[in-house]
Amino acid sequence: MTSDPAAAERRVTIVLFPGFELLDVFGPVQLFSMAPGMTVDFAAPVAGPVASSHGVEVVAPVALAEVTDPDILLVPGGRGTRTLVSDPEFLESLRILAARARIVTSVCTGAALLAEAGLLDGYRATSNKMSFAWVVGHGARTTWVPEARWVEDRDRWTSSGVAAGMDMAAALLAATVGPEAARTATVRAELEVQADPSHDPFARIHGLV
Repeated sequence: MTSDPAAAERRVTIVLFPGFELLDVFGPVQLFSMAPGMTVDFAAPVAGPVASSHGVEVVAPVALAEVTDPDILLVPGGRGTRTLVSDPEFLESLRILAARARIVTSVCTGAALLAEAGLLDGYRATSNKMSFAWVVGHGARTTWVPEARWVEDRDRWTSSGVAAGMDMAAALLAATVGPEAARTATVRAELEVQADPSHDPFARIHGLV
């Protein structure tokens, strides 16, 4: 994917659900909010406060059914994914939003939700290495990459666990609004990102390679 610094404003819609992982969301949000031309919205199955897996509540101003113009869709992971993979209404809402989005992304076990919804069929993808065996069980038509910090495959971006979402977000910024914008965001955040998507020591730690 080539960068397009002159493109119209990018809107990132982040899907919240009970039991989402905080850093999966706010690591990328920190970087997106520092980049010119990027705005971030939150949506949830039901509008209102949504409790993370750590008990912190975040307000989603709109319900998923009310989202009409997602440009970049981001689905985090967290304990809540374990029940949502069996929630047909939620999965259908993801399919509808993904069909409207230009780019669909996930952090951590959010990939299991995309896979269960059929949104990773025919794509390469990765996910949290500690939960990798569980995630891949939800995507028989997905080519799972066990050793990857993140994977970009056309209009699908998936990252490994939790903090890896920030590395993916930096790469996504570089691809969509330009390398300089990505560098400015990471410098302002004093974040030393991993720029090599294949660098994944956690795959070996968890016996995947």
